[in-house]
Amino acid sequence: MFSDKKVVIWDLDNTLYRITPDFADRLDLAMAEALVLDLGVKMSVEECKALVKQSYKIYRDGGEYFYQNHNISPKDLFKHYFNRKPVHLIEPYKDLSEKIKKIPFDQYVFTASNRIASEKILKHIGLYDIFKDKFYSVEDFGVYKKNENSEVYKKYCNKIGSNPNECIFVDDSYSNLEFAKEIGMTTIRIFYRENSAKDKQFIDMAYKGVENCIDALIKCK
Repeated sequence: MFSDKKVVIWDLDNTLYRITPDFADRLDLAMAEALVLDLGVKMSVEECKALVKQSYKIYRDGGEYFYQNHNISPKDLFKHYFNRKPVHLIEPYKDLSEKIKKIPFDQYVFTASNRIASEKILKHIGLYDIFKDKFYSVEDFGVYKKNENSEVYKKYCNKIGSNPNECIFVDDSYSNLEFAKEIGMTTIRIFYRENSAKDKQFIDMAYKGVENCIDALIKCK
């Protein structure tokens, strides 16, 4: 599966660190605060938070309900939400930096977090030195999502100078992996409880937790 690969592209959020249920709830609060306090949505923060959760269940995007019903700009929410993202609450994996260095491929990060938040996260989880000049946000390509179409993945591969067929894309979200697979990448899904997307034909492999995925990639030496 990996014999002809040269590059691993990592998602960041809920892949190189875990979004626990408590942290996910705190992220929903941060988005609700951005919508109400920064962007003026006329409801209480708690009401807004409940709608953020509902929006994610329906659209896999906590902001989509507000784009459709409150005339909120994705660009504006992107900015204010990530300004409020509580990076300090992330619990890094132990010794992840030393483990990931053993993977015998070039490695990059592609994230739906903005660049400022991404840099803070990479520093907080101890991976900034590895990915200092090798991480990109969707905003670098003029979009705010990874799960709308495959065009952003083509642009990403052009940016790093790699053929999609040489790349392994690792993400926890199967809606992102579908578009990576569409352009020819090998796809790996990270899951934490049950592999709820095991029936998806566009997922080549799945591992429970990023550490099991890293172990499999290291064995490619």
